[in-house]
This record gives sequence, structure tokens and C-alpha cells, in this order.
Amino acid sequence: MAGHSKFKNIMYRKGAQDAKRAKLFTKIIRELTVAARSGLPDPAQNPRLRAAVALAKNSNMGNDTIDRAIKRGSGADDGESYDEIRYEGYGPGGVAIIVETLTDNKNRTASDVRSAFSKHGGNLGETNSVSFMFDRVGSIQYVADVASADEMFAAALEAGARDVESGDDGHDVSCEPDDFHDVREALEARFAAPVQAALTWRPQNTIELDQDGAEKLFRLLETLEDNDDVQNVSANFSISDQIMAKLAG
Repeated sequence: MAGHSKFKNIMYRKGAQDAKRAKLFTKIIRELTVAARSGLPDPAQNPRLRAAVALAKNSNMGNDTIDRAIKRGSGADDGESYDEIRYEGYGPGGVAIIVETLTDNKNRTASDVRSAFSKHGGNLGETNSVSFMFDRVGSIQYVADVASADEMFAAALEAGARDVESGDDGHDVSCEPDDFHDVREALEARFAAPVQAALTWRPQNTIELDQDGAEKLFRLLETLEDNDDVQNVSANFSISDQIMAKLAG
């Protein structure tokens, strides 16, 4: 385990806060519904549902909304049935992209994702066409003031994690997928619920983009993330702090 991961996801977001919050809630509600349907509707006995509830509460979602989503997933209330589908392809600059979705309409989602790639200089590929460039990992994130970097590193090591990245933005603990629930529960017992905990795709290597390439890629990523069916987008790119500052400004 290293003190700092050599990978760092850089996501560029903009837009009205209210609109972003509404879309976030839509995505979280779908995850709550699917998590409840995949196991017991009791968060204490369903690790995936427990993680979804923690994310919902950290995002200031009301308890009534959380309860309704769980009831829909458990069959106690009528609701949509969602399928988990992964799309893979290449964006501008040859950046590899994995798009994870939860959808109640496979044809609509496939069309939307394909259109986003086509309109923004990318190409949608076959399943497993880029996933070999990524590692599937558990990611457990905490705010910076929960613990010092040394305290988080020691706790993560004891819990069975394999990597920790600590900085001003917080702590990102990584672990093997099979260890995800055990590591998350051990850290939760010590530091309370994390800001976010999920299985994700982490690139083995990154492609460095110039400003023009980054602008083109961000337009694609924004289009994908703006889609209600899209739950997570992973890409193997990096940009300099100088370019990031220009884009953010």
C-alpha cells in the first residue's frame, strides 16, 4: 500500500446547483431501488443498500424519499425495474471511457450514449473493449477533517485496504472488490459513514491532454453525466493544474 495513489480522477462540472442536485437525486433513487431489489430491504443486512442510504443522507436527501425508493425496490410499492448496463468506448484524444448505467429502457439508453460519443468526437465500442485498461476497485471517501493522513492510512491498512490517497479534498481509500464491504464497515465503525463508497473503475495509466483535448473530452463527459440513466463515468485521462485552472475559470 502506498500513501498516495498515482491515479487521480479530475472531473469538471458546471451548471445550476439546483439542476445538478435534482439529477443527483434521480441517480441516487435508482441506486436505492436497485440495491433494495438485489437483497434484503434492510440496510443493516444489505451492504449495497447501506452504502446507497449513506450516500443519500450525505447528499441531504429526505428520509421520506429514501424510504419510498426502498419500498419500490422491495416490491412493497409499484415502480420501475432497472437494468445495470455498462458501455465502453473512446473519447477525444484516444481517452478510454467506461459508462455505467441503470435504465428502465435499454434502447433509449443505448441510443443516448451512442449519440453522446458520436457528437463529441468519440466512438462507442464493444463490451470489454477498454475495461482491460482499468482496475475494478472499491473506493471509500471521507472528508479531510475526519482524520489525519497518518490516522486514515493506519486505519485503512488495518481494515484490509490496499491504497490511500489523502489531500486537502479528503481521503480516498481503495481496496479489492471482494474486500469492499469489510473495509467500508471497519472504517465506518471508526469514522462514521463515508461521504461516498462504491465500486468503481480506476485507470491503470492515464493520457495527458492539452487544453483543446480537455475541452472536447469534458463536453462528452458532461453530456454523459447529464443523462439520468448514467450512474458513473470513468476515464483514463489527466491534465495539468494550469489547464485545469483555465478551464475552471
